[in-house]
Amino acid sequence: MRTSRADFSEEKVPATPALPAQAATKSIAPGLALASFGAIAFSGKAIIVKLAYRYGVDAVTLIMLRMLFALPLFAVMAWWAGRGKPPLTKRDWLGVLGLGVTGYYLASFLDFAGLAYITASLERLILYLNPTLVLLFGWLAYGRRIRGGQLLGMAISYAGVMLVFGHELQIGQSRAAAWGTLLVFLSAVSYAIYLVWSGEFVKRLGSLRLVGLATSVACLLCIGQYLVLRPVGAVFELAPQVIWLSVLNATLCTAVPVLAVMMAIERIGAAVAAQTGMIGPMSTILMGVVILGEPFTAWIAAGTALVIAGIFVFTRAGK
Repeated sequence: MRTSRADFSEEKVPATPALPAQAATKSIAPGLALASFGAIAFSGKAIIVKLAYRYGVDAVTLIMLRMLFALPLFAVMAWWAGRGKPPLTKRDWLGVLGLGVTGYYLASFLDFAGLAYITASLERLILYLNPTLVLLFGWLAYGRRIRGGQLLGMAISYAGVMLVFGHELQIGQSRAAAWGTLLVFLSAVSYAIYLVWSGEFVKRLGSLRLVGLATSVACLLCIGQYLVLRPVGAVFELAPQVIWLSVLNATLCTAVPVLAVMMAIERIGAAVAAQTGMIGPMSTILMGVVILGEPFTAWIAAGTALVIAGIFVFTRAGK
């Protein structure tokens, strides 16, 4: 591309106004594609979990299988990102352990447990509230200012979740829906704590190295949890479909989208990548309807629109 531009300038070919726009569009297209793929792949996790539950597996076993298959991928990620870097200090290791517990072990397990009681659509909408929780914890921990527009966006988003939650109470058992919603919301809280707490360690270790180490810690914790709570031999009695779904979950819906989103951020920046992530809830709802046969009603459509609109207002107000 650089050579061709030089040739054009030497031959004094008049530039057209369309060329810069075309070049800009072409330059961000790979980043947008990576961010979109990452958002959709992350959203597919809930669909795979709901499919696996149809074969009688529980959350403890399912999260263990996902982390067992993901562990080698994240260990390689941590090793690759740490090449040539100074070794971790004791404080770094303690931070990695804490972040692994809050950001990936607790957040993942609570999410898997909650999906046993609520639809994939509601789960994704609850998790999409994560930026509002990060802002709230940032205010509590560091006194960061909350703007009026952000409060408005939060109110709109939470109204949307409550709308879909009310619908869940009507179509299912109210106690089960409430319990599942609470578990998934606590998952979002746990991950928000990770995001607020991780800033210092990202600066010292780098995001890729930190993710690889923290997720590796979470993988070991989930495997250890299974060994304590379940007989080891029980895994050999699982339906083959559960194993293959877990492999798919560990790769396509866990490790691969992490890399895709990070590569997208490098190309288009965190702000644009986050805006692209708005397709996540919509893709979850679509896959839930098509693959799982979940109902799609005006209540779900309205609630989804409110959540997405609220997060958009919230994000814009923070700029």
